[in-house]
Amino acid sequence: MRVEILCTGDEILSGKTINTNYSYMARRLGDVGLTVHWGTTVGDDRASLLKAFHQASERADAVIVNGGLGPTVDDLSQEVAAEACGVELVLSDYWMTRMEQSYARRGRVMPPNNRKQAMLPANAEFIDNPIGTACGFAVTIGKARFFFTPGVPREMRRMLDEQVIPRLLKIGGITGVTRLKRFHTFGIGESRADNMLADMEAFKPDGGIKLGFQAHYPQLETKLAARGADEAELASLLAPIEAEVRKRLGNFIIAEDDQTLEGVILAILLERAHTLSTAEMFTGGHLAARLAPLAGAEKAFRRGVVVREPAELGIADVSTAAAETVSRSLRETSRSSHALALLIELDQGADRPDFGGTIAIGIADADTVVSRQARLIGGREWVRAGAVELGLDCLRRHLLDLPVDERIDFERR
Repeated sequence: MRVEILCTGDEILSGKTINTNYSYMARRLGDVGLTVHWGTTVGDDRASLLKAFHQASERADAVIVNGGLGPTVDDLSQEVAAEACGVELVLSDYWMTRMEQSYARRGRVMPPNNRKQAMLPANAEFIDNPIGTACGFAVTIGKARFFFTPGVPREMRRMLDEQVIPRLLKIGGITGVTRLKRFHTFGIGESRADNMLADMEAFKPDGGIKLGFQAHYPQLETKLAARGADEAELASLLAPIEAEVRKRLGNFIIAEDDQTLEGVILAILLERAHTLSTAEMFTGGHLAARLAPLAGAEKAFRRGVVVREPAELGIADVSTAAAETVSRSLRETSRSSHALALLIELDQGADRPDFGGTIAIGIADADTVVSRQARLIGGREWVRAGAVELGLDCLRRHLLDLPVDERIDFERR
């Protein structure tokens, strides 16, 4: 089945807003075995939008339109869809009532222009939006089925996952169940991960499982996509493959599926009734900010110290010895069971591709102090992001009794 994604909005077309909705939709469709053949972006112009609808209707079997369902004059999706279908817009009493009730629950009066969001093409199939006021709908234009989704990311994602994808699978005659298994790693690049898994029979063209990678530094996501007749068949197919992937990627796996590195760390701390304090240089509190906002962190995260210069931590330089000293002192003064020190000494001069930094990490608990040093290059932001990830990963490894000094691909000697 040929699918097109059509995104609307002057802010998207001009580049003022990064089109993350498109990337999410394309990835999710790929996860369930649907291929996106075209991606189109159109501004808030009636004639251009109508032309884009007609073009898509001639080449695609299904089109997902994103955006243009709001209450303002530049939201044109309903009107242009009705024109393309040759029908009138009609008021959905059901959706009008839903919007009024939503505003009433929040103690507000619905603005008059929101009525526009309840106007749908006369022949439209209603698609619910349980968390917003933009009403989704579907119509047939030419030979293609069009699905209209809101531009608000969280509304679009829920509508896509719960309602649009099942309809697309039905149109395409795709049966069975699908699953996307994800492994999140830190410390290995895409090429190395591919080599580590390359000879597995399950990932060959007729192996039944599609292997994919998505790099978003400093992490790499390894994805296994599979389809089965039912959940039992799918579980039986994936279980041995997942086990082998875990074995091959080993200590570099920091989380799976919807887990995060910081979430894994916090879960360990809470399970063992541990507490943590952190000290960090240059990173501006980004390390602490990964942990502190999580649910339950108030029971485990005790203190976060953010400084710029070594002297503010009572040390003269950045080294593993200094990191050990800081972590040991912080653990004692904060009365935490664990303390993590992340120290960074940056290169001098302007930001540039070969700009780097020396990272020293120290972790102290009641029994021991461990440390790790690394050098990262690639510019200030690259060093900051990599150092925060390295610090958190060293803490994860220490908590799990794994080696903290295992070399990663991003290091430079």
